[in-house]
Amino acid sequence: MPARERVPALNTSPAPVGGTEPPRADPAGAAALAADPATALRLLREGALTVHGRLTDASNAALYCTVAVDGADGTDSLRAQAVYKPVAGERPLWDFPDGTLAGREVAAYELSAATGWGLVPPTVLRDGPHGPGMVQLWVEPDPDADPLLALQDPAGPEDGWLPIVRAEVGDGRTALLVHPDDTRLRRLAVLDAVLNNADRKGGHLIPAADGRIYGIDHGVTFHSEGKLRTLLWGWAGSPLPEEAAAVLAGLAGQLDGALGERLAPHLTAAELDATRARVAALLAAGTHPLPSEDWPSIPWPPI
Repeated sequence: MPARERVPALNTSPAPVGGTEPPRADPAGAAALAADPATALRLLREGALTVHGRLTDASNAALYCTVAVDGADGTDSLRAQAVYKPVAGERPLWDFPDGTLAGREVAAYELSAATGWGLVPPTVLRDGPHGPGMVQLWVEPDPDADPLLALQDPAGPEDGWLPIVRAEVGDGRTALLVHPDDTRLRRLAVLDAVLNNADRKGGHLIPAADGRIYGIDHGVTFHSEGKLRTLLWGWAGSPLPEEAAAVLAGLAGQLDGALGERLAPHLTAAELDATRARVAALLAAGTHPLPSEDWPSIPWPPI
């Protein structure tokens, strides 16, 4: 096999409704709006939602939409693409309460915003064409971005890459699945440890046109039991960067104040207490967490 093979991203192309091809977001425009959360949140809360299609690879109902706010003369003064996940389209899970995934996505955005890292696209909970649900700004992936996952020689990663797991690639061959040693991904790894993210797949990593990397699909987060399942294990057991420790210390205070109040409508009291405990444990250990011996550490499918 070649020394490096790019791992394909998850297909998130929306299936059209009524035979009409859905409009696609401009990568640069979507990135600029995502980096302006005040404007994006106003649009998501107040804009009219038009459903164009559904994301066929999503496990729950995920609808691709345009969200628009009319100007004074009746024209669209602000317009963007978004994902709308109605609560009514959530499939029951054995380990999460029914009808709570949309709220967990909003809670993940609120906690991400509190870090100052801006790792989750602006997200709100609102009513829509199919009832209440999560609405998140669509960030169109940059087609020219460097790969975030790769398959390399199983003997060890190349410089600048970190190992995740050895994988079978067919015909009796194995390869090493790796991700870059990248500060942006490392911040996401810290965020996921706080969120207790049970599903950080490769397709949930979105490289934006402005160089940011966003994480999406946070419906299975904040469980009170340890469920961290991710592809970002490259730093497992390594000391936390000073930046991350400072952010975690800030989160500890915010969770006892305004941030905790914003999360409370979306989580149980036990889940909120567990979030505080995870932050405290990360600060006390001073290291990235290790994979659990009692819970699968790699999501399936991983991409």
